[in-house]
Amino acid sequence: MPTTRIAELERLIGPIAEALGYALVRVRMSGAARPVLQIMAERPDGQMDVDDCAKLSRAISTAFEEDDPIESEYVLEVSSPGIDRPLTRRRDFEFYAGHQAKVEFKEMFDGRKRMRGTLKGLRGEDVIFETELGADKVRGELAVPYTMIGEAKLLLTDELIEQDLKRRKAAGKAPAQTE
Repeated sequence: MPTTRIAELERLIGPIAEALGYALVRVRMSGAARPVLQIMAERPDGQMDVDDCAKLSRAISTAFEEDDPIESEYVLEVSSPGIDRPLTRRRDFEFYAGHQAKVEFKEMFDGRKRMRGTLKGLRGEDVIFETELGADKVRGELAVPYTMIGEAKLLLTDELIEQDLKRRKAAGKAPAQTE
């Protein structure tokens, strides 16, 4: 789906999420035969449980019943961003400073299309990473214009898991059990 179409969906879904106390993290449409409209959102404390997902899903479904902006059949999927979440907003790069991330650039940047590194935060319009630089792989800082980042995602590390557990405990939520 074209970027402009996703932006239109974000403009429609954003106010619905905000009215319920959620912030959109990502809106994505995937699949051809049976498209999936994927909505990632979170509460201000960074959490999003099953009840939150169901509440937001019902609100979006109700709004889209009246004037559905998607002409074909699709599946609506509402979820939390998870621990190894996508980094989609400027504030994500600041909040998760100190954590490792995987980044894909919109086009070649510094001789590469993708990289891994440690987030160092923002400096002006740039996202700062500590990563391997040059052919000799020396670690150093790389300033990447925010507009050059196509996709970015946190890498699952012990430190990230520890931070998530502390945040859940502070919010009074036990970690989700997996089978």
